[in-house]
Amino acid sequence: MANLKWFASLVVAVGVVSTVSAETHCPGNVASITPRIVQGALIVIPVKINDAGPFDFMVDTGSQIVVIDPSLASQLHLKVQGTVGLVSAANYAAASVTIPDALEAGSHRVEKPLAAVQDLGPIQAADSRIRGVLGQSFLAHFDMLIDNEHKLLCLDETHTMREKVRGEHIQLVAPPPAESELAYTERLVLSVRLSGIANRQVLLQLDSGSDVPILYPSTDEAEGRILDQAVRRNSSASKAQQAFAVLPPQDMRIGARTVSQVHFVTPVNVGLNIPTRNEAGLLPTTLFKRVYINHADHFAVIEPW
Repeated sequence: MANLKWFASLVVAVGVVSTVSAETHCPGNVASITPRIVQGALIVIPVKINDAGPFDFMVDTGSQIVVIDPSLASQLHLKVQGTVGLVSAANYAAASVTIPDALEAGSHRVEKPLAAVQDLGPIQAADSRIRGVLGQSFLAHFDMLIDNEHKLLCLDETHTMREKVRGEHIQLVAPPPAESELAYTERLVLSVRLSGIANRQVLLQLDSGSDVPILYPSTDEAEGRILDQAVRRNSSASKAQQAFAVLPPQDMRIGARTVSQVHFVTPVNVGLNIPTRNEAGLLPTTLFKRVYINHADHFAVIEPW
């Protein structure tokens, strides 16, 4: 999960119009969850922990595990059971680990999910009511549809949606775990082609917890050439915005589709001791009208705006 990614703010325009009509309910009449949308991008839903709550959690496909605010963990008397390293867009930090008896979102329940206890200051700066992050240690138990057009979230453990969602099946890539990464949690990584990087394949993590595409600093020669073109924001920008430099717009090919003029940013000040990543950056789900993720069969269906 990335701390700095929630700071970046950029208006993203995409140049592909889809011919597929989105539904106003979940495919296959799967029960829907109506999220609260924060700052036009962050998906917030009510979550119960050990039958207490509900509490507001942000849905973050880019977070490997559930994250709980320290004050909430203390309130619920959650026991610390060790530590884990969390990698962000610009730094690496250790966090305490806890294992709640159960988490519930809507009618969906996961027993004993792995969770980290970590300060959520960057997210709570956007909305102080957010008490946690719903990451892959919960989400990977379900097929998931994020419908940005109709502001719906669909979770499905019955695989009913699989037969109802139409579109190209784009296989998720399974790169080897990076240094200090949790090897047993699933990352949602897509292979795309960017026009500014010799039109070659680049691995990006599909991320519902960010509002702008991010490319990480890299020692790769082709990626380095585009990163060298990044323009820093001027002094009138906020401190959060100044943490990222803006890259030239990219045409991005995902499967058979091309999304035009995608505006990536890159972190300006990167912390020390960052473990090596196998993906080049983050791809926010807000770029698309709908995103369906099938964890069991490891593919995604993406419908651009």
